[in-house]
Amino acid sequence: MHELSLLDRVRELALAQAERHGASRITAISLRIGALAGVDPEALRFAHEVVMADTIAAGSLLHLELVAARCFCNPCGVPFAAADGICVCPDCGTISGELLQGRELELAALELV
Repeated sequence: MHELSLLDRVRELALAQAERHGASRITAISLRIGALAGVDPEALRFAHEVVMADTIAAGSLLHLELVAARCFCNPCGVPFAAADGICVCPDCGTISGELLQGRELELAALELV
């Protein structure tokens, strides 16, 4: 379960930001996760509880923003939703090699006290 190692890095980033801002507590962590990032949101939630235990982020809320995959069709000049990660333009049938979003794994925000 690589979600534990991912959350371990999130913990490092969050604690560093909390220290930088003089916070004594992290009450919420918000992550943006792309549909094609290969991350299981439920495993991430479980890992959050385990990894944040015994830190100033223990008991913090974990907000997950799921980002749908989108590709760009060069011939049509428009973006389109990539259902199940398949980047075939629904208008012209061209296979797109340009993924606009969907692989994100970002620390989007922290709530600090």
